[in-house]
Formats: sequence, structure tokens, C-alpha cells
Amino acid sequence: MARIEDYAVVGDLHTAALVSTAGSIDWLCLPRFDSPACFNALLDTPEAGRWLLAPAEGGTCTRRDYVPGTLVLETEWETRDGTVRVIDFMPPRDEVADIVRIVEGVSGSVRMYGELALRFDYGHIVPWVRRDKHGLHAIAGPDAAYFVTKAPIHGESMRTISDFTVRAGERVPFVLTWAPSHVDRPHSVDAEKVLETTLAFWRSWASQCTFKGNYQDAVMRSLVTLKALTYAPTGGIVAAVTTSLPEQLGGPRNWDYRYCWLRDATMTLQALLAAGYTDEAAAWRDWLLRAVAGDPADLQIMYGIHGERRLPEMELPWLAGYENSTPVRIGNGAAEQLQLDVWGEVLDCLALTRNSLLKHTDEAWDLQVTLMQHLETIWDRPDNGLWEMRGPRRHFTHSKVMAWVAADRMVKGVRELGLPGPVERWEALRETIHREVMANGFDAARNTFVQAYGRPELDASLLLIPRVGFLPPDDPRVVGTIDAIQRELTEDGFVLRYRPAESDDGLPGDEGVFLACSFWMVEALLGAGRRREATELFERLLELRNDVGMLSEEWAVRAGRQLGNTPQAFSHFGLVTSALELHHDTVRRSDTPIPPAREKVT
Repeated sequence: MARIEDYAVVGDLHTAALVSTAGSIDWLCLPRFDSPACFNALLDTPEAGRWLLAPAEGGTCTRRDYVPGTLVLETEWETRDGTVRVIDFMPPRDEVADIVRIVEGVSGSVRMYGELALRFDYGHIVPWVRRDKHGLHAIAGPDAAYFVTKAPIHGESMRTISDFTVRAGERVPFVLTWAPSHVDRPHSVDAEKVLETTLAFWRSWASQCTFKGNYQDAVMRSLVTLKALTYAPTGGIVAAVTTSLPEQLGGPRNWDYRYCWLRDATMTLQALLAAGYTDEAAAWRDWLLRAVAGDPADLQIMYGIHGERRLPEMELPWLAGYENSTPVRIGNGAAEQLQLDVWGEVLDCLALTRNSLLKHTDEAWDLQVTLMQHLETIWDRPDNGLWEMRGPRRHFTHSKVMAWVAADRMVKGVRELGLPGPVERWEALRETIHREVMANGFDAARNTFVQAYGRPELDASLLLIPRVGFLPPDDPRVVGTIDAIQRELTEDGFVLRYRPAESDDGLPGDEGVFLACSFWMVEALLGAGRRREATELFERLLELRNDVGMLSEEWAVRAGRQLGNTPQAFSHFGLVTSALELHHDTVRRSDTPIPPAREKVT
């Protein structure tokens, strides 16, 4: 199987596909991110569905990259007979979904091989395929696909094969279109025309970026990747485009990340606003308000891309899993967990929105008051914590810190903006929570905060204590926590979320270092006045990106490879905010906008 870092992503702001260095599209869900996949080789074998288009002699590509500022991928092979390029992209969505591949002869004459194997419902259903005057028409239940090319094609073993030669200067297009099976056949797009409109769309979007500082190329690529994870109709941003890529090869820590997590909210907004993308930030905030509306007792840690609450978790036993990492799961049972930190994350996010002078309404504040009133009654309960642990509930320090954040942001809304609310009560609660955390979440003998009350384990979420403003970034107790995590919770300088064997998270096995947490360490070090260390760590993290700038969730230090679902929004948000903080040589609280780099005073 291809390594996780062998994949690049192309998408249409409704869904996304993963393209390997061998020229194979091994993962694509249609019509949206969380729909059943029709290409499933990522989690099984090519028989589970893929679309290969590469030189007949095979092998990995010689070079690949995105057209700058876009999500149009160019992959090249230098063969004995010449050089060939494959251009992959998905035009921004209209009524139906298109994925376009153009084979371009660069030099010489190269024999090409194509293999299209559609397998709907996560590889479970082989469609009925027939040929008409336009090309191929595949249908299975609610799904229909149309395949158009001027290259020769024929059927073989439930696959569509194309064997042809491309010469220098020739361009051979392939277009695969998905539509609901009950509607008329959609019009076929002109591959070359939609290539131009797709390039224009992305270049226009990239030109809005206000960041002009250090690490500009890395930031821009991460921003384009984050845009690719955006579901345009609602503004929701999925955590990743994949499910069940393992946190430990061969292990059971395989989860579905094709949903929207509230924990990402503030970092999402900070990254987008700092780069000048106010429209995306406003759309994400509006998605958030719709998703969390209702009974505050029903607040979830994650929602579907339309704000759906029910995300039932189930296993797909017919898929072998990535490198035999089972089970393959769809849905996510963690949506039903109690995680107290989400109240703080939502209120922190809305405070950032208000402080950024984006449009806000009285209805948003009314919702905040309702959420806060409920949190007042439950903040002292044990919960499952930020990391969705499936072991026993406990009093996680980070959860209590985020309850303090909720109270703090509501107090500031009243005191600084004149919004209505029982400010004295919230001030008293804020002080109560702060005292409790300092009494129970801090180990004075070791000079470090701990993962949970009454336990010695460390947790990377403790690095967020200065970020949210609970203590100053240079406070000795914060510095002590940084030092303790560097000593006890890192591998090769990169940060683990926690040590599973010690933290009783209810699951067997282990996991890699968590890339977002390592970016948190960058900001924590910078805040503590240790810029050199922060810069060195950040630049080492940049080296973990693949050849086209993508990061997954985790990194396997010993194996030297990416782990977990990809591309991971949490990792890319961390990259953007860390780069901006390093550029400004200062850290800001999570409810304070990072100014665009062009406004930096030098």
C-alpha cells in the first residue's frame, strides 16, 4: 500500500480525493465528505475501488506539485521513452461532482495505462456499467457515474481499462462525473475549459491572503489545504477527508474524521482571520451557531457537516484496513461523550469573533448566556476530556481550564462590551474554578500541571494554559509544565498527547506523536521567551510534511512516517498560527485576533 505521506488531495469544496505518487486515486467519497466512498483502495486492495492513470511501466512519479496557489495537482514521470504529466483536479462544485484527469505528453512517447474500478458503498457494491454514445454509464442504487474520454477503453474483470500512447504536445482528458441516479444525465464538461476556471478560482482565492511574512509558502499551502476541507454549502470544516487511517499501524485506534469538531473552532478562526479570510471565518462561525443551537445540555463535541447530531459508529468488516489496521469505522461514537471543554471552546470562539469585529448579533449573545448557564451546573463533573478517552471519566485539568475560559469570556463580554448578564456570579465562578485548578491540577513538588486531578500523568493540552489566558506564558508554573512535557512526554523532541499505557484511555495499543500538540509547544516556547527553541521545533515540523506540503494527524518517530487521518485540519491550523506567532515574535491569547502580517511594524 502507499504510505500516508504518498497522497496528495484534490477537492471541490464538497468532497475530496486522495491521489498517490503512483497515480492512483485510492479514496473518494461522493457526493460529500461523509458519503460512502466509491474508491476504497486506501483501506483495502485495488479490488475495493480505485482509479489508476500512470505510465504502463508503473512506478512512483519523478516529481509532483500543485500549481502555485491552487489545488490543481501535476504529477510527472520520466520514463525511458519520454516524460508524461498527469493533471488532477476537481472543479468547484455546481450541480454534480466532476473529477478531471488530463494526460499531457511532455517529451518523447509514453505508453499509458488506466484502470477505473468503481466500488460504491465503501467497496461493497459493484455498479452495473454500460456503454453509450458519450462513454460509460455506471449505476448502483442512488449513485450514477459517467466516464468520458477520447482514449480507447474496454471492460476487463469488472474494471474499465485504457491502454494508449501519449506523445509530446498531446493532451488526453478523462472526466468522471457523479450524479444522483434518479436524475437525467448531466452535461459533460470540457476538461480544458474547467481546468482554466478551476485555476482562476484558486488563484483568486489565494490572492486574498494577507500573509506576506516568513514561511509564506508553507502557510499558503496549509491555507489551501484547509480550504479544501471546507464544505461550501454550510461553512463547516471537516477534521480530515479520511476515516480509519491508524494512529498505530496494525492497531485498533482507527476513527472517522469526516466531521466538524468544536475543539477546532478558535484555532480555525484565528488562522483564517489572520490570513485575511473573513468570509470563511464568518461562514464557520455561522455553521457553529446553527450546529450548537438548541438545548445547551445537548452540546456535542462534533457535528456533521450540515450540523447533524447523530453520527452512529459502526464497523465495515469487508475492508481489511490500512496495512491491516482494523476495524474500519464509519461514524464516531465520541459524539455522545461528555467533554466539558467544548463549552469553553464555543464561548472562546464567539469572543474571538466579536473581538475581530465580524458581524455578530444579539442572538449569538443570547445563545452564549444559555450555554454558560448550563455550564454553571455541570462544570465540576468528571468528563471524557479533550482526547475523547473511552476509559473512566475523571476531572481533567484541561476541561476545568476551559470552564474557566467560558466564565472569563462571558465576564469580558459584560465588562468590556456592555452586554447583559449576571457578571458578579460569573466572576465568582471564574475565581472558584481558578482556585480549584491550582489546588488540584498542579503538582507543586514537580512544578507542573497534570492531566487529571489526583494523578501524576502529563498531557499536551496543558500547553494551552497560557494560550487561553489562564496564566501568563512566562509564569514559572507554565515554564515548569513546558519543561516537564519536554522531559516526559516527547519523542525525538515531538510531543505526544499523553502516554496511553499510563492514562487508561480505554483502548489497547499505542500511537505516534501528535503534530498539533507539537505546534502548541512551539507557541508555548515562544511565549516563555525561548524563541530559538520554538523556531527549531517549528522548522523540524515543516520537514515532516510530504512533498506537496500535507500533514496527517500524527508522526511515527521510529518508522519515520505519517500516521492517522489526512490531511489533518488540526495539524494545518497549528502550522498557520505558529508561523504567524513566530513572524510577529509574540503570542496572543486565543480570544485576541492575530493581526495580518502586512500590518507588522518593523
